[in-house]
Amino acid sequence: MTSLNHYRVLGRSGLKVSPLCLGTMTFGNGSGWSADEATSRAIFEAYLEQGGNFIDTSVSYTNGLSETLLGKFIASQRDQLVIATKFGVNIRRGDPNAGGNHRKAIVQAVETSLKRLGTDYIDLYYLHMWEGRTPVEEVMRVLDDLVRSGKVLYLGISDTPAWEISRANMLAELRGWTSFIALQIEYNLGQRTGERDLLPMACELGIGVLPWSPLAGGLFSGKYSRNDLATETSKGTRKEWMQQFGRFTERHLAIADVVNRIAQEIGRTPAQVAIAWTLHQPGVTSTILGASSPEQLRENLQSLTVELSSEQLQELDQVSKIELGFPHDFLAQVRQPIIDGGAVIANSQDR
Repeated sequence: MTSLNHYRVLGRSGLKVSPLCLGTMTFGNGSGWSADEATSRAIFEAYLEQGGNFIDTSVSYTNGLSETLLGKFIASQRDQLVIATKFGVNIRRGDPNAGGNHRKAIVQAVETSLKRLGTDYIDLYYLHMWEGRTPVEEVMRVLDDLVRSGKVLYLGISDTPAWEISRANMLAELRGWTSFIALQIEYNLGQRTGERDLLPMACELGIGVLPWSPLAGGLFSGKYSRNDLATETSKGTRKEWMQQFGRFTERHLAIADVVNRIAQEIGRTPAQVAIAWTLHQPGVTSTILGASSPEQLRENLQSLTVELSSEQLQELDQVSKIELGFPHDFLAQVRQPIIDGGAVIANSQDR
């Protein structure tokens, strides 16, 4: 059990952040899932009231309204907060240089974000999505330039293959540039493929993991059942998004059944159980929560006080378990008999 003001150190740095981060993708009127300015402010204030200090946004969220509103909200207490934003998504349709990971796009994005946020520095600056065209040397050099200029304090990365992240950090270390200390990934009971490479890499390199979509787009909120598999899906809904990306299947609903049952057993909501599970996973520093109302946020923040027994954690692990695939499963099978020659050797983390 913990609380928002029981802070954690983010990755291999000295930066202290709350164990739940406030995601602001819903701030503004730029999408069908967003909250208006008054509601957004109420969500922001509800988070701060409980001691939260970690806010996440992006240059692209709600067509820029998220950053603009956040700039208004943080004005009187900027230095007390850890503000994270992202670059990479195109911010000017039709312009090929208004998005991506190259120097021109990054410089445009950071200046846009600083202006909207009404600040002269960004605490944590994320590469939002790996585009695979810009040389890694260019990416890391321009990001280091931003840190040296004082416009950015720390670097993070999101939605990128593990080998690209490890290559980027090794290059930065060799050249004396700034490395990534934070990693955002989709990670929840229905999406655990990050356990194959991304999470082990982050633990090994000292990168703090921040799961996004801990409720799998609302799947683990308790409002869906198997009947929803057969019903027609309306356009522009969460369910349509989940189905489009393969997040609404028989397997996912079987996991949701277990989440719902455990929630009933301990007198909690399914959402609280699903969020609490992420905080039990190795390498996770802070889970990102979005909300459409202050009431929803307050309810989900109670996940910090959820206690799951070892049996319940094991049950959740078993129903949502994935195959690690080659070479992970193969190496696990041959390590003891072939590599270790039958000897019993304890792992360093077990000692």
